[in-house]
Amino acid sequence: MRQVTVAHAHCDLYCGVYDPAQAKIEAISVMKIAQKAQESDDEHFKARAVGLKEQQAELVKHHLMVLWADFFTADHRKEFANLDDLFWRAIHQAGDAKKSADPAEGQKLCDLIDEIADIFWQTEKAKGMGVYPPA
Repeated sequence: MRQVTVAHAHCDLYCGVYDPAQAKIEAISVMKIAQKAQESDDEHFKARAVGLKEQQAELVKHHLMVLWADFFTADHRKEFANLDDLFWRAIHQAGDAKKSADPAEGQKLCDLIDEIADIFWQTEKAKGMGVYPPA
């Protein structure tokens, strides 16, 4: 009997579509959900909010990992010396925001993603793959 290995990927084909905006949207959701939960007196709402916030934070981690591993190259890592540290801090901040009820943790995550986006849009590669360039 042949053993089957299941593989998971960003997409089924190499689509060439990358953008930090995916992570940013999820990070804003993390922050806003935490805000709404803090403002509510409804325990059922708060319980649902915690679960949703945790899901969104996991999506942030996923989108950041895909961007870090699949978009950025060794040349980018040489050009932007803080790139690896920035991603490491952002991914860990997503974990901190996931386990915190404080919207400020979500804001910190958004700020780190903005730093990543700034580097992303400085690359030539982003011009052909990015979706939402800064105005």
